[in-house]
Formats: sequence, C-alpha cells, structure tokens
Amino acid sequence: MKNRVVILGASGFIGRRVVQAVSRLDGVQAVAVSRHASAVPFAPGVEVADADVSTAEALEGAVSGAAGIVNCIAGSPDLIVAASKRLFDAAARMPSPPRVVHMSSLAAYGSVTGRIDESLVLRGDSDAYSAAKAETDRLASNYRNGVALRPGIVYGPGSGWWSDRIARLLVRGRLGDLGDRGRGFCNLVYVDDVADAVVRALNLEEGRLGPFNLSLSIPITWNDYFAQYGAALGVPPRSVSGLRLAVETRVLAPPLKLLEILLRTPGLARANPLPPLRPWLPAMCSHDIRMDVTRAERILGMHWTPLSTGLRMTADWFLAGGRTVH
Repeated sequence: MKNRVVILGASGFIGRRVVQAVSRLDGVQAVAVSRHASAVPFAPGVEVADADVSTAEALEGAVSGAAGIVNCIAGSPDLIVAASKRLFDAAARMPSPPRVVHMSSLAAYGSVTGRIDESLVLRGDSDAYSAAKAETDRLASNYRNGVALRPGIVYGPGSGWWSDRIARLLVRGRLGDLGDRGRGFCNLVYVDDVADAVVRALNLEEGRLGPFNLSLSIPITWNDYFAQYGAALGVPPRSVSGLRLAVETRVLAPPLKLLEILLRTPGLARANPLPPLRPWLPAMCSHDIRMDVTRAERILGMHWTPLSTGLRMTADWFLAGGRTVH
C-alpha cells in the first residue's frame, strides 16, 4: 500500500508543482486537496479531492490516514492562520503524527534588514500577511514532526505576481530601473526548486528538522531582476522616475484595481494588460534583506536553478500567452 501524501492548497501556483513532484515518488500516493482541485488537470494517478479546509471537519477528513502533509494553503491572513491551526491540531491527534511540511515565507521575517538565517526571531511586522506567516511558521516549529520552508520570491511559469504581472508591467514600460528605490535585494527562487525542497523535507530524518530559507545563494537587486527579466522578454531597458512611480502607485493604482475587480471573470482577467502597480511593491524593492541559504544547501542538499535558465523558461511561457487570472 502506498504512503499517502496530502497536498493542501493543491490548485495554487506552488501547490500544483508540489503535487507534480510528489506524484513522481516511488511508493507514494499524491492526494491533491483544494476547493477546486477537480478543475486542475493533474497527472494520471494523482488522487483529487475537492474540499474546503476552512472547516475543522473537512480538514480532518482530508488528512486522515496521511503519512505526510504539505500545507500550501493560501488566501486571507485570517484563513491562513485558522486553517494552519486546525491542521497542526489534527495532525498532533493522529495515532502516528505525520510529517507536515509547511509553506512559510520570507515575509515572516518582517522589517528586519541585512543577511538573515533561520536563527533570527520572526518579526512578522510588515503587514497582516507577514504576521500570519510568522504565526503559522511558529506553529510548524512547535509541532514535533514539522518542517517550515521559507521561500523568497517564488517565480516561474504560472506565478501571478512575480512572473505574469511583472512581465505585463515591463512590456508596457511601467516598470524598469527604479534607481535608489530598486536597490533592495530580490531573493528569487524558481518554483521547481521549492517543490524539490518539499520532497526533500518529507524525507528528512527527525533530528534534522527545522526551518529552511529557500533562495538563490547570491541574491540580486530588484533593478537587476527587472533588467534581466526584461531582456528575456525582449524589452529594452527603461528607467522609471520617482514621479512616474508616484503617479502609478497613488493616482493610477486605485482605478486600475477597480478595473481589475470588474474584470475578474477568467477570460477577461487573463487579457487585462493594465494590472495596478500596488504601493507595497516599490517598498519591497528598496528593502535590504538577503537570505542565507547555507542550511538548506547543507541539510536538504539543495541546488538552485540558475537565474538565466529560470528566466528563459518563464519568459517563454509568458510570450507564448501564459497568463494567470489573479
């Protein structure tokens, strides 16, 4: 009988790649769980379950009998916290508490600056999402068979913000070199590397658990990211002045956000060429935070997809018409 590994939030960007990676493991039955899992064309052999894990009953039913659980649940901060609490409570009550790999985030560190490793106390003070990620990361650390993964900026084909929206902004000339505002560090990690880290974490010995930062070992600045991604897309280098950035974030963002809401049906959302440039993006682009990934390389044995390779595959996806509906 195969060991069941349940992936919660399986229809999301990262969740889909995790399902794909887990389904390739020998002796493992990948179980994809989300509200709309049956709408996703998962590979043959993947067990699919439509379930709203915002209720304790549905969540406990979804993870029953699991040897491993991967928590990729996304949504509002309140949902992320509530569902994670139910998950760890349910897992702790199981006769043999399963390995739980929890998808945390760079955001859990909050406003801290400089080079950071996993020993740093999580501040979670940037916004509600940051606070939720910090709280759920702590839940994973308090669960005796839990592993928290803290990816940085997860990019790749299918990434809503970091690959689709950024590409649309670059192509339209609304984003580019931000000068001093873009000299913060962009802790990029390719989505398949995150899925690989999940597989490795599922197989870790109990004495080697704990949180792991996931990012390229040498982070680049946001200006460099925009320049290199733009080049892969065939976009000439552009500079964006402080005035242009202020107009984008303070004047254009509110009506463009309203337009985005009105175009929320999938067909229209995919065609929308004018995503809003939200104020939090320039703030993030100036943040000097660099993830130390020594622990992930040493214990998980991680190797990172070269940025040039990841950007080429991402740009090919976008130029071929790849879009997200978010």
